[in-house]
Amino acid sequence: MAGSRAAIRYAKATLALAGEQDAVKAVYEDMDLIQNTVSANRDLQLMLKSPVVKAEIKKTALDEIFAGVQNITRNLIRVLVENNRVDALSDVAGQYMALYNQHHGKQQAVVTTAVPLSDRLKAGVLQKVKELTGKEAILKNVIDESIIGGFILRIGDLQYNASVAQRFSDLKRKISYN
Repeated sequence: MAGSRAAIRYAKATLALAGEQDAVKAVYEDMDLIQNTVSANRDLQLMLKSPVVKAEIKKTALDEIFAGVQNITRNLIRVLVENNRVDALSDVAGQYMALYNQHHGKQQAVVTTAVPLSDRLKAGVLQKVKELTGKEAILKNVIDESIIGGFILRIGDLQYNASVAQRFSDLKRKISYN
């Protein structure tokens, strides 16, 4: 919990600085890049969390990986390294993106499926989210083969579970009570 509060504080400060320098959208794109890169690379995640890897090595690696980012983003990485919070980089990026989307009247919808969604299904899900909430949404498709089929839709605090695994679980519960 404390880590997420820190991530929110760093994200708010970065958003405020980006606003002052008229670079809010560019920093958003950097944060999207950071979050996608870190979440897709297990070795990078382990390196950022490792207490054995020296802070300077982490900073050098991140500078090389994210060489094309804005100065604001580069400074954020530097501050996180200096404050021994670099393991929260992906969380800070996610919080920044959430604050940015909230400010622009958008929300993130996470759809978990067993296989990737087609473009047609993505458009349908986005339309349904807009009908249900009245807001535009940014769709993130998470692949989890353990749900077997169907989907799990998560919008903020709301969740709708229409997965095959959930139906099996419900059926098992009904059988065990009878």
